[in-house]
Amino acid sequence: MTGGDALLKRLGDVASMVRGRLTPDAPMETITWFRAGGAVDLLFQPADEDDLRAFLRHVPDDVPVMVVGIGSNLLVRECGIRGVVIRLSAKGFAGVEAGEGTRLVVGAATPDKRVAAAALEAGIGGFHFYHGIPGAIGGALRMNAGANGVETRERVVSVRALDRGGDVHVLTNAQMGYAYRHSAAAKDLIFVSAELEGYAEDREAIRIAMDAVQTHRETVQPIREKTGGSTFKNPEGTSAWKEIDKAGCRGLMIGGAQMSPMHCNFMINTGAATGYDLEHLGETVRARVLENSGIRLEWEIKRIGDFRPGRQVQEFLGQLL
Repeated sequence: MTGGDALLKRLGDVASMVRGRLTPDAPMETITWFRAGGAVDLLFQPADEDDLRAFLRHVPDDVPVMVVGIGSNLLVRECGIRGVVIRLSAKGFAGVEAGEGTRLVVGAATPDKRVAAAALEAGIGGFHFYHGIPGAIGGALRMNAGANGVETRERVVSVRALDRGGDVHVLTNAQMGYAYRHSAAAKDLIFVSAELEGYAEDREAIRIAMDAVQTHRETVQPIREKTGGSTFKNPEGTSAWKEIDKAGCRGLMIGGAQMSPMHCNFMINTGAATGYDLEHLGETVRARVLENSGIRLEWEIKRIGDFRPGRQVQEFLGQLL
C-alpha cells in the first residue's frame, strides 16, 4: 500500500464526506511550472470554502497540511511531500466580483492576469502589474508579489482565511504585516479570498500600462521556458540578477538546471532537471555571490518536500563549478 492509499484509508469518514477531489500519490511535477518534483501523499482540491472548512475541521491534527497555488513559484524535492497538499479549485475559488466603489472581491485561486483583465474591464487602475505575474492571488497575498514598481500590499483592503481548525479569520492590511516579498500572516492560514482596491482610471491608460508590462516580460524574461520566475529576492540597494551576473553565474548549469542566459535570476529546467538539480544550482549561485560580493541572496522560490537519501542539498555548500 502506498503512502497515499494508507493516508486515504486512515481519513476514512473524512474522505467520504468531502465533495472535492482527493488524489492519492499525486505527482507534483504536473503542477509545478518547473515540471519537476516527487509526489504528495494526498492532494485535496476542495469544491468550495464550505468543503475546505469541513475537511480542515475533521482531518487529524497529526496529519501535515499545506496549501499550494498554481505552482509557478514552487520547487518540490525528489521524495515529495508527506501528508496533504491543498490546491484550491478554480470553480470554487477563482471568482472576481465588483465590490464597493473601486474595489474587487477576488478568490485566492484567481490567476493574477485575470484580476488585471477584470480591473481593466471595470475601469479600475492600479492592477496592471498583475498582468506580468504568473501566479494566483493566494500566492500574491502570501508573498506580497509585485512587479513594475507596484506591490500587492498597495491594493489589499482585507484577506479572508481559514486556519488549521477550519475557523474563519478576516485580516486587515495592517494585520497582514507586509514587507518586501513577505507577509507576517500565520503560516497555517489558508487564504480563500481578498478585497482589493484600486482607483478610477481611463481604460485606454490601463491597457497601455498592461501592454508595457507584457512587452517588458517578453523582452527580458524567459517566459516560454520551464521556470519558477524570479529565483532570489532583490537585496537592498541592488538587483539579484546583477549580483548573479557579476559572480559569473549567467548560463551556469548543474544537471538539467540552468540560470537563464536571458535573465540570470530566472532558473530554468532545460528538459530533465530534478528538484535536486534545481536546488543544488540555486545554492551554488548563492555561494558564488556570497564569495564575490558578500551578499547573501534569499530564495524567493518556495522549496518544499523531502530530499532523496544521499541527495540532500546543504545551504551554500554546493560545489563551485
